[in-house]
Amino acid sequence: MSFVIASPDLLASTAVDLTGIGSAVGAANAAALAPTVNLLAAGADEVSEAIAALFGTHAQDYQLLSAQAAQFHERFVQSLKSAGGAYAIAEAANANPLQVVEEQVLGAINAPTQLLFGRPLIGDGASGAPGTGAAGAPGGFLYGNGGSGGSGAFGQNGGAGGAAGLIGNGGVGGAGGAATTPGGLAGSGGSGGNGGLLWGNGGVGGSGGQAGALGVAGNGGGGGHSFIFGDPGAGGAGGNAPGGTAGAGGGGGTDGLFGNGAVGGAGGDGRFGGAGGLGGEGGFIGNGGAGGTGGAGQGGPGGAGGAGGTAGVFGDGGVGGAGPGGGAGGLGGNARVLGMGGAGGVGGDGSASAAIHGGTGGNGGLGGLLYGNGGTGGLGGNGAVGTTGPAGVSGTVGGNGGAGGAGGRGGAFIGTGGSGGLGGHGGDGGAGGTGASALTAGANGQWGGDGGAGGGGGIGGAGGAGGWVNSLLTPTGGDGLGGAGGAGGNGGAPGNGGNGANGVNGGAGGNGGNGGNTGVGGVGGTGGWGGKAGAGAAGAAGTSPTSGGDGGRGGNGSDAIGTSQAGGNGGAGGNGGLYGNGGAGGDGGKGMSGSPAFSGTNPGNGGDGGAGGAGGAGGNGGAKAGNGGAGGAGGLGGRGADGGNGLDGFDGFTAGANGGNGASGGNGGHGGAGGAGGVGGSAPAGTAGAHGVGGVGGDGGNGGTPGSGGNGRDGTIGVNGGVGGKGGNGGNPGVGGGAGAGGSSGGSSVAADGKAGTAPGSGGNGGNGGRGADAPAAGLNGAAGGAGGDGGTVGNGGNGGTGGTGGVGTQGGAVAGAGQNGGNGGTGGSGGAGGAGGKGGSVAGKGGNGGTGGIGGGGGNATSGTNGVSNAANSNGAAGGDGGDGGGAGAGSGAKGGAGNSGTSGGNGGKGGAGADAVTTTGTGGTGGTGGNAGIIGNGGDGGTGGAGGTGTTAGTAATGGTGGSGGKGGAGGNAGTYGGDGGNGGVGGVGGKGGTGGKGTTGGNGGSQGPGGGDGGNAQTGG
Repeated sequence: MSFVIASPDLLASTAVDLTGIGSAVGAANAAALAPTVNLLAAGADEVSEAIAALFGTHAQDYQLLSAQAAQFHERFVQSLKSAGGAYAIAEAANANPLQVVEEQVLGAINAPTQLLFGRPLIGDGASGAPGTGAAGAPGGFLYGNGGSGGSGAFGQNGGAGGAAGLIGNGGVGGAGGAATTPGGLAGSGGSGGNGGLLWGNGGVGGSGGQAGALGVAGNGGGGGHSFIFGDPGAGGAGGNAPGGTAGAGGGGGTDGLFGNGAVGGAGGDGRFGGAGGLGGEGGFIGNGGAGGTGGAGQGGPGGAGGAGGTAGVFGDGGVGGAGPGGGAGGLGGNARVLGMGGAGGVGGDGSASAAIHGGTGGNGGLGGLLYGNGGTGGLGGNGAVGTTGPAGVSGTVGGNGGAGGAGGRGGAFIGTGGSGGLGGHGGDGGAGGTGASALTAGANGQWGGDGGAGGGGGIGGAGGAGGWVNSLLTPTGGDGLGGAGGAGGNGGAPGNGGNGANGVNGGAGGNGGNGGNTGVGGVGGTGGWGGKAGAGAAGAAGTSPTSGGDGGRGGNGSDAIGTSQAGGNGGAGGNGGLYGNGGAGGDGGKGMSGSPAFSGTNPGNGGDGGAGGAGGAGGNGGAKAGNGGAGGAGGLGGRGADGGNGLDGFDGFTAGANGGNGASGGNGGHGGAGGAGGVGGSAPAGTAGAHGVGGVGGDGGNGGTPGSGGNGRDGTIGVNGGVGGKGGNGGNPGVGGGAGAGGSSGGSSVAADGKAGTAPGSGGNGGNGGRGADAPAAGLNGAAGGAGGDGGTVGNGGNGGTGGTGGVGTQGGAVAGAGQNGGNGGTGGSGGAGGAGGKGGSVAGKGGNGGTGGIGGGGGNATSGTNGVSNAANSNGAAGGDGGDGGGAGAGSGAKGGAGNSGTSGGNGGKGGAGADAVTTTGTGGTGGTGGNAGIIGNGGDGGTGGAGGTGTTAGTAATGGTGGSGGKGGAGGNAGTYGGDGGNGGVGGVGGKGGTGGKGTTGGNGGSQGPGGGDGGNAQTGG
């Protein structure tokens, strides 16, 4: 079992004490209002004024908290009173131990009234069944509590609580039924039953039914009244309606003779909050009840607070209920004869999810007719802070502060007017959303959102008028102090601009977004009118931010991706807002190198390099503050491509054909120009942005290598006289491409130029000439060699072809007669002339060597002389014939190169004929023929061999053999060539005759002597 006890009398006494404490605290707060809120500055300087304004703001906040604490205190006291009554009823119900006897006695007593009036004389009324909405039955005429009302069915109202008789409490009202559909209507709560005529509390009103979205909730039921002794019932709470309209709270019950009016029911919560219920009227001696608190708004305004109840003849008016979520505060209750007017309810603060503006404070209640001060006006609610805008969207404006409630008029005879309520502060503006950076290539960045404007401060409430006595000496001496105006909200910060996206595929970068502007500060609220105590001070104006709202950076231009393509330009930086910095410009992209050239017989020129992209301009700084953005850097110029290489000429295809010319190299492409740097942004109130650096120019491409000339084919008999083919000329080198110019870096400053391309310093040699054909028959001349090809501008000339070999001379004819010289051999054919060497290049290169002259044909051999007759007078052999002349050498050539070499050999002279042998035993052999003379450079022919001497006779017996004949004299050698060559060798002497055989029987004779030696060698000529 529980050991906790509760004394109804002690609870009632405590409630009375707490009521006195609350009144004392309220009086002290009212007395401190004027000197603390309107604190004078200690001096005329800004610091003193700022300190005074700071303490004044703290005082305003204290008064707001004090008013809220007073409402809580009022409800706490009411709860103590209700608890004491409930415990008293419970004790009375549990104090009778003779329950069975009591029921029997009551049954006999209640029978007549039950029969006549349907109501017992003593006893509690029956409660209505749940879900029926039936009213509770009344209590007994003499004693008994009313029955509770039954709850309503769906969409139906709850039943009213039953009334008590002479002594007893009224029944609680039934709850309203919920709406059947989301958009339907809910039932209202039933009213609480009245308390007993002599003693008893009124029943609490039933709560309103719930509703769904777009529906309307039920209102709370009114509280039951009390009469002589007892407290009235509180009003029922309004039903909630998420997404719909909430129900209003029920009015508090009124009191009869002694007691305070009940608290009004709270409004329900919904999209639109329900209003608070009215406070109940006080009894003859009693205070008015406090108004109910308005319901919270969910996306809409909150409900207004309920008005405070009117006091009795002696008592204070009730406090107005607070209005949450921008709802207005309830009016303070009026006093009647002697008493203070109730304070106005506090206006609710604005909410971003509901009403953004602060609610108006309720006006203070009127003071009593004979005596009493007017109630203080309720504080205006503060405006909601603006919300930050999404990307690129401006912030929302701050809510305006609610106006303070007017102070209540003082008593008509004696009384001070109530002070006006303070105006609510304006909400700060929301920050502008930062602009989104672009995601698509080359797209511009989003602009930053502007900051939201600050809300205006609420107007201070006017002071209430004073009573007649208070105004005797001074017309406005009893008038209340005007409420101070609320401070304006500060402007929201601006959003920065988004960055531009970089370009792709050689495209330009996007521009940066502009920064947003700052929000304007809200205007301070005007102070309320006041009497002698003075008007309320005006609220301070809100300030605007002095920074922010920078421009976004420009996107970088893309590097070129195709040959010879220019780089993309950088995007411009965004401009700053009023106080923002300009965004930096994007950098330009690199230019692509030139398209490559093809090599061949007609090679192409190298493609020009692409230009670098220009840097983006920097954004401008703000008009009031902020620096300009720096310009973007220019892109690098692309390199020019190298020229194509020339192919070598083809060698001659057929005998004696000329070689093909070598192809000239292609020209190198020009380097691309560097991109210009971006211009720096201007700054009217700051430092201008720096100019972007220009891009370096691209290098020029190198010239192509030239091809060499093809070689001429060797000559052949029957084609072009057997002359060798001419060598092909060499090609010229390609010209190097020009350097790309550097981009501007601002003013006279430019970036460095690229390097110019170069041409090859060698190559393009001439082809060699073909060899001349050899003489086809004896005694004919050899064909000339082909000329060497000319070199290109930097090439060497080709070598001349070698001349063909001349034909051999014919053999000399035979001569009749013994001992005669043989016939001269025929002259050999001339060797072919060597080909001329090609010219060297005009810039570099050597001339080609001249071709070697052909070898001259050998002279024909002379026919051998006839053998001489033994011992004849002309016993020598005949002389041989002369050899043929050699061929001429080719001439050297060449412009810059060294001269070509001449030929080094010509035709050789023919060999002289051999002398005839002796025909007698003692005869001398014939002299050999003289060798042939050489050509210009050839060797002389060898002399002929002398003939053999005769064999000696055979001796007789004992006789000496005969002497053999002398050998023939060798022929003289041929003369050497004019410019060189050796003379021919002398012919070999004939062999001496063999001695005769000695005779038999006697001493043998001596053998014959050997013939004399051969002839003399030929004379050498002076060399060329």
